[in-house]
Amino acid sequence: VQLVESGGGLVQPGGSLRLACARSGVPFNQYTRSWYRQVPGKERELVAAVTYPGGNVEYSDSVKGRFTLSRDNGNTVRSTLFLQMNNLNAEDTAKYFCHEEAPGGGERKYTYWGQGTQVTVSS
Repeated sequence: VQLVESGGGLVQPGGSLRLACARSGVPFNQYTRSWYRQVPGKERELVAAVTYPGGNVEYSDSVKGRFTLSRDNGNTVRSTLFLQMNNLNAEDTAKYFCHEEAPGGGERKYTYWGQGTQVTVSS
């Protein structure tokens, strides 16, 4: 599985960005795909996540109502996970990472990370 993020950049407060995470590889029958973010010196923070099957989406309180997670192509070899970010503020400045986790049988889990894309909110 390979995850490649794009769409980051510099945006003014109140602006919008749309991040994309292109996934390639054999799809799992069950998984959680997520966006995390991290600023230097702090732990990585979960922003939003979607589960398959079921399609349940969860957001952190700090982004609820402003960010929207979506995906296309369902559960196929190639699919994309999006994060629409509206009404951005300085506290949203971070490196955003795409993540996927799937059960591997027993206690084992498969986990994958993208390389991240930087989002900077500044006037």
